[in-house]
Amino acid sequence: MKENNVVRDKSKQFAIRIVNLYKYLCQNDERVMSKQLLRSGTSVGANIAESECAASKNDFLNKLYIALKECNETLYWLELLFETNYLDEKQYDSINKDCEELKKLLVAVTKKISLNQQ
Repeated sequence: MKENNVVRDKSKQFAIRIVNLYKYLCQNDERVMSKQLLRSGTSVGANIAESECAASKNDFLNKLYIALKECNETLYWLELLFETNYLDEKQYDSINKDCEELKKLLVAVTKKISLNQQ
């Protein structure tokens, strides 16, 4: 499914940005929130990749919903890092935009699949 390739590619690129942000934050002595961000931000793509080997359509959809939840959690950590001045406005706006875009894609895909299953 072409749509899933776009989501997978974007999630992988986003995970790379998250890993690089994690390294940057660790250099600035922020380890607790950055570790949470690393876990949730890379989990988005991992769950999308896992969905490709789903045992059923329900399993496939469930993995995408987990990716969506992880994406939403990542937005929370980004917001918290920004509001505690670990990220400046430019850094926050850039990565937050990517995360919001990924979230919109996941919402659209899960909504479409859910409607097709009814």
